Amino acid sequence: MARGTGGVPPIGAAGAAKEGTVVAFDSRRGLGEIRGGDDRAYPFHCTKIADGTREIPVGASVEFTVAPGPLGRWEAVEIRCRPAPA
Repeated sequence: MARGTGGVPPIGAAGAAKEGTVVAFDSRRGLGEIRGGDDRAYPFHCTKIADGTREIPVGASVEFTVAPGPLGRWEAVEIRCRPAPA
């Protein structure tokens, strides 16, 4: 079973805020993947970016929550870019 998929919820899954980095994003398809601090892969669709922009750069540090997606796997939702360190 691939990481970030399947029926086993990640630790602190539903509703718990997580941190991670955007490792892939295809703007044409609107699909991307976040690598969480727990080293799991969380897929997402651009409609789950909280500010409504539909685009997010690869390498962006983000905060997100995890929810079951339409295909039965855990996905990133409510994705927000974290402010750059001062």
